Amino acid sequence: MTAQTDTTGSVTTVYRVSGMSCGHCEGSVSGEIAEIAGVSSVKAVASTGEVTVVSAAPLDEEAVRAAVDEAGFELVSKA
Repeated sequence: MTAQTDTTGSVTTVYRVSGMSCGHCEGSVSGEIAEIAGVSSVKAVASTGEVTVVSAAPLDEEAVRAAVDEAGFELVSKA
């Protein structure tokens, strides 16, 4: 599990998502996760399957899972 709090009080969490294969996939996943309250940035990388999320507080994993599902992919775990 990767979740770190930086000096500004934001939390960075890395998730593993299966099924991403291109920039469009990255954009779909990023767009859905970005809609979760408290999220300030999202970076999805299809080649590694990792999605890095910066938020004001730790996110509810079920909310992240629902967002990834809505984008058409599967949340595997936290990295």
